[in-house]
Amino acid sequence: MTNNNHLKFYSLQDAVYKIHGRTDEEQCPLPLFWNGSGIEVTVTGTELWIDIEVDYEVFEPWAGCALNGSIVSRQMLLSGRYELCLFRGMNEHSVKNIRFFRELQAMSEDNKNCLLIHGFRTNGAFLPVSDKKYKLEFIGDSITSGEGTYGAKEEEDWIPMFMSSSKNYAVMVSDALNADYRLISQGGWGVCWGWDGNPDHNIPSCYEQICGLLKGETNEKLGAFKPYPFHTWEPDAVIVNLGTNDASVLSGHLNSDGSYHTEELMQFEKAVTDFLALIRKNNPASPIVWAYGMLGYDLTLSLTNAINTYRKLSGDHKVSFLQLPAATTQTVGSRNHPGALSHERAALILTEYLRLLL
Repeated sequence: MTNNNHLKFYSLQDAVYKIHGRTDEEQCPLPLFWNGSGIEVTVTGTELWIDIEVDYEVFEPWAGCALNGSIVSRQMLLSGRYELCLFRGMNEHSVKNIRFFRELQAMSEDNKNCLLIHGFRTNGAFLPVSDKKYKLEFIGDSITSGEGTYGAKEEEDWIPMFMSSSKNYAVMVSDALNADYRLISQGGWGVCWGWDGNPDHNIPSCYEQICGLLKGETNEKLGAFKPYPFHTWEPDAVIVNLGTNDASVLSGHLNSDGSYHTEELMQFEKAVTDFLALIRKNNPASPIVWAYGMLGYDLTLSLTNAINTYRKLSGDHKVSFLQLPAATTQTVGSRNHPGALSHERAALILTEYLRLLL
């Protein structure tokens, strides 16, 4: 532990804060499962440290810090319990807003991966944290996990360094609209299948749990598999960005004339309509936008067919489709994924569209 005896320690029971992201809010220490999940405080004082606990087997968590809405740090976290300095040497009386957040997606490939928050240490006072104007929920795959937003274009390693929520279209949209956000995403997963055809790697199957795509005893104890209490955080809009990995599967089983297999296409479209119904069940008043296209337009027609089918069958007309601009050679990032410039282009279009809905 860092020697900060001149500062006062505040456990989570004693501090004033706002939680970001799906988590079991009854846990202490507080687990951060999803990318973009975090804890926000408003404080005075010259210094603020956060007491965290980290574990992993293969993929180390990364975290970031925003001071008064501006990103000031991003770093790899090592195993153990220790304190990180979020700021020091600042004006004692000025009010600082700090958001500490997880950069890395929930890691279904590493059962030990966890990031826990125990409390804070400061010589200042905690003040109430204000709410934003809107709440937005984003559901997606590696694009929503920010894969490719850091690193040179030639990078191909699948490692946490190149994933983020700090250069992410969802966060850019939320900032532009003055919205709090929650991200539910997993690289390689789809609506119906994962990129490799695995039918278990689909986001709808874990949507109703806090973080159901994780595994293991540790995550069970941390509350990841509990039902998610939708009524406690009702989004003003739900944005889905899925289908890219399903397209990879369908493209690997083409007919001789280059068309998709009818049975697989029907299976995909049914998965879309079923997922829309599941989202609506849990978010009865929220507009739902299916945004797609940052890594190709292969399933645009199938997605619009499925959305129209759902609208006709349900009578639910608060569901729409929005095509996003595909990454180009100028805007692509590492791992052949959309880079920060691609996320900025998509965010501009999605922001303007959501302004019409909100």
